[in-house]
Amino acid sequence: MSKEFAVKLIAPLAVSASILGAAFMISSAPPSAHADIPVTPQQQQLPVVGGVPSLAPMIKPVLPAVVNISVTGEVEVRNPLMEDPFFRRFFDVPDQPQEREFQSVGSGVIIDAGKGYVITNNHVVKDAKEIKVRLNDDREFEAKLIGRDDGTDIAVLQIKADKLTALPLGNSDALQVGDFVVAVGSPYNLRQTVTSGIVSALGRTGISDGYGDFIQTDASINPGNSGGALVNLKGELVGVPSMIFSQSGGNVGIGFAIPVNLVKTIMAQLIDHGSVERGRIGVVGGQEVTPELAKALNLPSSRGALIGRVVPGSPAEKAGLKAGDLVVAANGKDITDFAQLRSIVGLMRVGEKVDFKLYRDGKLKNVTVTVGKDTQQAMTVTKDVSPRLAGATFAPVDDSMRDDDIDSGIVVKSVQPNSAAAKAGLRPNDVIIAVNRQPVTTMEDFNKLISGKGQLLLQLRRGPGALFLLLQ
Repeated sequence: MSKEFAVKLIAPLAVSASILGAAFMISSAPPSAHADIPVTPQQQQLPVVGGVPSLAPMIKPVLPAVVNISVTGEVEVRNPLMEDPFFRRFFDVPDQPQEREFQSVGSGVIIDAGKGYVITNNHVVKDAKEIKVRLNDDREFEAKLIGRDDGTDIAVLQIKADKLTALPLGNSDALQVGDFVVAVGSPYNLRQTVTSGIVSALGRTGISDGYGDFIQTDASINPGNSGGALVNLKGELVGVPSMIFSQSGGNVGIGFAIPVNLVKTIMAQLIDHGSVERGRIGVVGGQEVTPELAKALNLPSSRGALIGRVVPGSPAEKAGLKAGDLVVAANGKDITDFAQLRSIVGLMRVGEKVDFKLYRDGKLKNVTVTVGKDTQQAMTVTKDVSPRLAGATFAPVDDSMRDDDIDSGIVVKSVQPNSAAAKAGLRPNDVIIAVNRQPVTTMEDFNKLISGKGQLLLQLRRGPGALFLLLQ
């Protein structure tokens, strides 16, 4: 199956309140994939209830730690005609984005009972104005957003409550394909729903634009399970459901969860700093290595991450990496493609070292690179940086956006409703190619040009068209 087809079918698991009613109008549905309660020759090791093996004793202490999350917020309603400056000028339409209030629900897991920390998915709480957490005992609390990371789809909330139950954190590195797991969450707002399955695969990469590999499971998870718990038979958290692979929007037996070991790393940074400082080494690639290309480059294998370009002055260039190198291992872990390499480096902290094994001209080499600061990381502009662009998040154009018309620039990742950037006319997915007639290719250049006090003339691409925005 092609990656292009797969991406269309992978969906986040938050569920909009507008589809909750429709979910119960279906009179019948095809059976979903599931696994029976595990039975092994050592049945005496499993809890026994009424003379038969049961997971109920394991599930009972898990349920109080899994919460329901409801979100209220505002999103822009995009109308192609309203984005056309000539249309607005001709019909004298105010240059104000239309906004719509939304409500959605998801799940979360209490990971620190004393401090009230709750983890969930970033896409559950993104654009939220109000977040409420409902516990298993029906108590409800307003939650404070401590921090969120779009790259790994993880967010940390905090509630002020007593008598909380936290879920023990397991070790996702110890998981094996075939291990039994249980998913707990609020699919379609059906709170405290429990389903069982197995670990179908490990180390799934390239299924999202973010960082990290995923646990694949056939435990039934659906919209609303986002941010909930995937636990092992010890009742330990081993993963956080994040996406499903589906043609219908419902479960077909292919779900993906963020490994808990990655969650531990990210939530520690979010609690300490409110954000994640992502590392970089300065390599660009992503090209599939065909047998023909491997032969032309004198490479012994087509498995690995082919480096297409090394950024001048980057840690990779200083360490001696070159275009055409095929990285086959990083810190002792085999590398199968560039997405896996990108994920490993993107999750490392600045100053850490990564040991590469690579092939160059048919010879195996070892290269050590010190991870540098990601100056290309997405940045949300504040009033202190640029009052006229405050409220928008910017990032460099990545490989997936490059085409014959757009090779570089700064993309508008998001625009907060009613912000200065929204009132200026910026829209998500706009690509800024010049500021005050000076081309911009890096975040460093962009930051310097927008921080001045004079007027800002933005030249940007919007869909198939191009326009100028003048900000006084």
